Amino acid sequence: MIVKKLREKNNWSQEQLARLTGVSLRTIQRVEAGNKASLETLKSLASVFEIELSKLTEVITMLDKNCTEWKAEPWFIKFFLFGSTKRTHMIISEYTLLAIGIIAWLMFKTIELTTPIAFLFAYLNSKLVSYIDEKGYW
Repeated sequence: MIVKKLREKNNWSQEQLARLTGVSLRTIQRVEAGNKASLETLKSLASVFEIELSKLTEVITMLDKNCTEWKAEPWFIKFFLFGSTKRTHMIISEYTLLAIGIIAWLMFKTIELTTPIAFLFAYLNSKLVSYIDEKGYW
């Protein structure tokens, strides 16, 4: 995803990027499709794009709020991200909500509202992460 944006920013085709990095065209296509890349491939890409390897891997999991597609999204999609730009933060919040729901169910059976609300928000969070994954905003 970020590889495609960087490639397009440099006005390179996939074939040109494959030649510059020394990897196969199929590897470039897989990386752009969001599949995991080997360390060697990431090093080659970072070298060609002249960015640090850590920056390349970090950028892949962060939300790009400056892209025009993101700006066109409805307000409630942006609202439910709670200002988070990293996918890992959203996954952690999902597991936290699940834990709260389970603990509330096991320990506080008198509070009938906490468990369903925690599970509902965990479910909505997982759907939001899936939606953003599908759109390629990370």
